[in-house]
Amino acid sequence: MPQMKRDEFVTMEREAEMDTPIRNTEAAQATLKGVRTNIVQSIRAFRIQDLQDAARSLGHHFLYANLATAQSKQDVLDLIAQQFILPAHFGKNFDALYDCMTDPVHKSGPQPGFIVVLESIPANAKFDKEAREQLLDIFRDTADYWAERKVPFRCFYSFSVARSAQGERAGETQGSDNPPPADNGEKMPTDKLVDVSPLALRMSSPFNAGYWLAAA
Repeated sequence: MPQMKRDEFVTMEREAEMDTPIRNTEAAQATLKGVRTNIVQSIRAFRIQDLQDAARSLGHHFLYANLATAQSKQDVLDLIAQQFILPAHFGKNFDALYDCMTDPVHKSGPQPGFIVVLESIPANAKFDKEAREQLLDIFRDTADYWAERKVPFRCFYSFSVARSAQGERAGETQGSDNPPPADNGEKMPTDKLVDVSPLALRMSSPFNAGYWLAAA
C-alpha cells in the first residue's frame, strides 16, 4: 500500500476537526432528546457530566448547585447564590432569585440558553415539601420567562435522602436501591454526587461583571 502523502493526511485531519463540532452537537441533541426546551424535571437517569457536556456543545450556560449540605431555606439560597455566582445585592429570598435569573440577564443581551442542575435539594422538616415546591416554582416561572423569549431553559433536580434522628440505618444511605421516604412520605431520588469543576461552572455562568455592567 503506497505511503499516504503529507497533504492528504493534513486534509483528512482538518476534515476530522471540522466534523468534531457536528458530532458534539449531535451528542448533545441525543442527551436532551425528548426533553422540552423549557422545563423543570427530575434528573432521573441523566448524568450531570453529560448535561454539562451538552451545555458546552450547544453553547448554553451551565448552572450547577450542590445542595447536599443545606438544611434550611437560608442554606439553600446561600448555596445557590454562591455556586451560581449571583451578584452581591442578591436579596436571599425566592422572589430575588427569580429576579436575578430573568430580567437583568435578559437586558444584558441575547442569551444562548440554559441548562441548570439543582442536586440534592434537602428533604427535611426545615425544608419541607412546601418549601421544595416553592423553590421549584421559581425555576418553573423562570423557564416560562425564557420560553416567552424563545430561549431554552432546562432545569434538572434531585432530592436528598431523608435521614433519621439516630443517623442512617442500613440500606438508607444515599445511592441505596431502596431509599427511605422523605419527611412527607414521598420517595426521593438518590443520585450520586459528582465533582463538577468550579472553574467550568464559573466560566459558563451568566452572572458575572460583564453581564451586570451591560444590564446597568
